[in-house]
Amino acid sequence: MNSTATATFDATGVMAEIGYAVDTGIKPVNETFEAGQIIRRRTVATEQRLVRIRDGRALVGQHSLDQNGFVLVDHHTEVTDFLDPAQLASIYYPEVERLVKAASGASRVVVFDHTLRTGDVAEQQSLKIREPVLWAHNDYTQRSGPQRVREILPDEADELLRHRFAIIQVWRAINQPIQSNPLALVDARSVSPGDLLVAERRYPHRVGETYQLRYNPDHRWFYFPLMRRDEALVFKVYESLTDGRARFTPHCSFVDPTSPSDAAPRQSIEARTFAFFAPSQRG
Repeated sequence: MNSTATATFDATGVMAEIGYAVDTGIKPVNETFEAGQIIRRRTVATEQRLVRIRDGRALVGQHSLDQNGFVLVDHHTEVTDFLDPAQLASIYYPEVERLVKAASGASRVVVFDHTLRTGDVAEQQSLKIREPVLWAHNDYTQRSGPQRVREILPDEADELLRHRFAIIQVWRAINQPIQSNPLALVDARSVSPGDLLVAERRYPHRVGETYQLRYNPDHRWFYFPLMRRDEALVFKVYESLTDGRARFTPHCSFVDPTSPSDAAPRQSIEARTFAFFAPSQRG
C-alpha cells in the first residue's frame, strides 16, 4: 500500500487513513490458513485514503441499527477469561444473544461464531488469534448471508429464510480499554451499492463471500475512542429486507493518530449472530 497522507486530530474526531479496495476487474480473494499458525493471503488491490473519522461518543443514543447500522451500548459481561472456550460457550454466547435480542427486537438470536483478535504479533501466532483488519469490508454479501444460515442451520434454513433475518455482530475489548487500532464503522446510509466489491473468502473448510469497500467521498466514518470492556458495539452486516433500512455496515480497524506511543496492543472479540424475526416483525 502506497500512501503519502498523514493523520491528524481535531475536535470532531480524527483524520486518518482507511484502506479501501481498488476494482481491477479481477475478483479479489482473501484466504486464511490455520495449520499450526494463521497465515493470510490476499489478492485485493488497495489504496489508502485520508478520511475524517468522527467521534461517535458525541452521538451516543442517536444511532440505530436500522438507520445507521450500528449502536454503542453499555454491556456488562460475567466472562473472566475470553481465551477460555468454555466461558465463551456457557457465559458469553447467552449474554450476546440477550443483547442482540434487546438491540434488534428479534424473536430469536443464535450466536454461530466468534473471532478473537490481537495487535501483538507474537500472540497472534502463539494463541492462533487473528490480527486487526486494516481494510474496509463487510463480512457478508447478498449471497453469502443466506448461505451462512444454510451452512449453520441446514434443517431449518428453508423455513427461516422465508422471513426477515439479519446477521448482527457484537464487538468489544476483552481486557484493557482500546488504545490502538480501534474499530471504525461507516454509517450505512452513506454507502451506495456501487461501493461494494464482492470478494471470495476462502477458509480451509469452506468458501464464502465478503464485500470490500471502494472509496466514496460521501462515506461517513465513526469510531468510539477508548472502548472499555463493559461496552459493546452492535452492528449489522446483513439485512434481508430491502425497504431502505441499513443492510450492510462496512468497518475496519485503523491507525489512530492519538494513540500513545506506548499503547498496549488491541485485544478484542467479535461475536456473530443470526437474528430471526417473526413473520409479523418487519421493523
